[in-house]
Amino acid sequence: MTTPDVSGSRWPHTAPTADPLAGGAAPLDPATILAAAPSLSTATHTPTDAPSDPVAADPVAADPTGQAAAAAQGAQDGQAGSPPLQPTAHSGQPTGLPGQPVAFSPEMVRRDFPILHRTVNGHPLVWLDNGATTQKPRQVIETLAAFYGSANSNIHRGAHTMAREATEAYEAGRAAVARFLGAPSPDDIVFVRGTTEAINLVAQSWGRANLGPGDDILVPVLEHHSNIVPWQLVAKETRARVVPVPLRPDGQIDLDAYADLLSMRTQLVAVSQASNVLGTVPPVREMTALAHRYGAKVLVDGAQAVAHFPVDVQDLDADFYVFSGHKLFAPTGIGALYAKPDVLRGMAPWQGGGNMIESVDFTRTTYAPVPHLLEAGTGHISGVVGLLSALNWLTSFDREAIAAYETSLMAYAQQALATVPGLELLGSAPDRIAVLTFTLAGHDPAAIAAWLDRDGIAIRAGHHCAQPALAHYGLESAARASLALYNTSEEVDKLVASLHRLQQSV
Repeated sequence: MTTPDVSGSRWPHTAPTADPLAGGAAPLDPATILAAAPSLSTATHTPTDAPSDPVAADPVAADPTGQAAAAAQGAQDGQAGSPPLQPTAHSGQPTGLPGQPVAFSPEMVRRDFPILHRTVNGHPLVWLDNGATTQKPRQVIETLAAFYGSANSNIHRGAHTMAREATEAYEAGRAAVARFLGAPSPDDIVFVRGTTEAINLVAQSWGRANLGPGDDILVPVLEHHSNIVPWQLVAKETRARVVPVPLRPDGQIDLDAYADLLSMRTQLVAVSQASNVLGTVPPVREMTALAHRYGAKVLVDGAQAVAHFPVDVQDLDADFYVFSGHKLFAPTGIGALYAKPDVLRGMAPWQGGGNMIESVDFTRTTYAPVPHLLEAGTGHISGVVGLLSALNWLTSFDREAIAAYETSLMAYAQQALATVPGLELLGSAPDRIAVLTFTLAGHDPAAIAAWLDRDGIAIRAGHHCAQPALAHYGLESAARASLALYNTSEEVDKLVASLHRLQQSV
């Protein structure tokens, strides 16, 4: 992906310029939750008088190429956005013709996030911990309040009006996830608490039935612990093996080693679409095609990918795809598992209880069809409603424009951080998301994070639940700044200036 030039910023950048508004994913269909819960229409989404935001006011950060401003002007002429799934509009942003994404700029996006206007330790918040969780737009917050204030009910088991409305809203969320991932049908989507639970579900349901002595599970070294430990647990139970796939020095998966490790013993490949610690975006489509030649299934961990670029599970040909809502501007405690229909139908119940049955007595129990078979008990109903709102919000923008902006901002940050004496960035894969993990000579990562917090800058420090990936670089911990669509070049400047002061304080 080419990157637009962040012209006029403090740090030099010479990457080629591209049109950030070219292409883009189609927004979700307007299958509105209002049809399911008309009372949600009482939730208004008019602009509020937020505190002044000097970061959002930065014209360079808000519009790095100058093209977004022109596009925004076009939006004001009646060419913005598609009808929402929720009664949610961007603050101060008109809606317009169906099927046309809203012009993207970080300045406009920031108006939708109340938390970005608070202060921390006397400084405006600079949220650079997006790899751990993203902040939530006002539209999601208000939708959750509206649901609990006027539409709350349990689902699937009630004959009254509000139960039907809640059920329809919940299933509208399932349909929205299917469209977001490019899945063939909503029936291919299972709701879970998040990525970790989704992987454990696959390991325990599919893994127990399909893994045996001598079978191999290939897992790259760059994986998050949640894509390692569940496979170790089921491998111990089934006497299979978890086989690590090594990395190259730049943080890319060693594809030659991967090809050599594949064999007829390989039953599963578990790989992230984007690394949470190195930012590496592996060639998942090609890796999947190679695994399928050996009859192996492929699980793709999309936790770090879905917020940054469009995903099409059919194009990837993934057998399983998992993600968490809270890294996608949605509430915590909700996520989704996609599985190919034939694979999903062959999976046994993972947990037992209500919702996943058809009939129960003490001699025989019959089960509901998938996906309900794998959703025992009451689901996170408000979480699904919040996820639906978040998907509507995100997909109202041009996704390709977002990806181009984030790539440009990452390149700007890489060059800016290079000016800090003693700072070393981990990983230099050419295809990556905006994750910047680093060490600073003479400073413990936790001390770096504490110093930055004094300036209102939030980063993460530690092993990032990716100890094998850090061990590849001979490290036990590191600091990590992770960027999102609402971050700006001025925030990068604040990070770099604070790190310079830290080095000068020694």
